[in-house]
Amino acid sequence: MFNRYLFVLVAASALSLTAPFAAAQDSQSNDQSAPPSHEMGGRHHGSPDPAQRTAELTKQLNLTSDQQSKVLAALQSEHSQMESLHQDTSLSQQDRHAKMMDIHKTTDSQIRELLDSNQQKKWDEMQAKRDQWMHNHHAGPPDANSGQQGPPPQQ
Repeated sequence: MFNRYLFVLVAASALSLTAPFAAAQDSQSNDQSAPPSHEMGGRHHGSPDPAQRTAELTKQLNLTSDQQSKVLAALQSEHSQMESLHQDTSLSQQDRHAKMMDIHKTTDSQIRELLDSNQQKKWDEMQAKRDQWMHNHHAGPPDANSGQQGPPPQQ
């Protein structure tokens, strides 16, 4: 059950940045020449291109050019670390998920530190919406958590 919990947390983190981008992309145009964010790379575990993610954050948070370069560097580092982790077969699934969570948390913290107070408010709202979306879409069947302690259901 712990592995399932870790998988949900990893998926939530992965979607933390991709879900708002996919929604923003869908609302901006119906251009079929560019695939949706979740299809970038042709793999379901892959995350959107760091440059694309930076462009979306730039639009959503009004990043300065200095912030853009630093965010891009953080996202490129995250992408590289995730690629290496996906290829590392020496780790157990549990260890791999734990490392994925650490990478996501580190990147999220690095990005938040680059933002001014108004941008941080918007960032926090984006993260809260992502967390709510993940909770609603990845909670599993109603009886999946029977007999287990966990966060109380949100109303």
